[in-house]
Amino acid sequence: MGDDHPDSLDAAIGLALSLFGLDRFAEAREHDEETLHRCRRVYGDDHPSTLIAANNLARDLRLLGQFAESLDLYEDTHARHRRVLGADHPAALASASNLAIGLAAADRLEEAVRLGEETVERSRRVLGADHPYTRRSVQYLAGHQEQLDARP
Repeated sequence: MGDDHPDSLDAAIGLALSLFGLDRFAEAREHDEETLHRCRRVYGDDHPSTLIAANNLARDLRLLGQFAESLDLYEDTHARHRRVLGADHPAALASASNLAIGLAAADRLEEAVRLGEETVERSRRVLGADHPYTRRSVQYLAGHQEQLDARP
């Protein structure tokens, strides 16, 4: 098969996700960086697998405290999702929630709340109030709003 075969790339994404699940964030980052590089080379920047790998790397960077680099990647990934799939696509909505999480982690809570509100409204309209993405977006928004409200 080879390292660049689609099944190998999917397995690499899965391996990094498993490392993340084990709280082995630095190792997950290494795997996600390599996987993103390979996905970009094989599929191009806008392919769904590339966008998944980019989002996963952004998450790793955020959890490792590298907020600026993480936000750059979250913002790029979200813009690509919106452009390629449309703002109402479930993957674009999930990407918006991920970007809001990144904004909150970087202490840009006003922006996180604003994006979270837009994402919840869009998710309710497109997916319905009971869809898992919508419910998750509501939870994230509540947490970001709580953080913002707790500021002096």
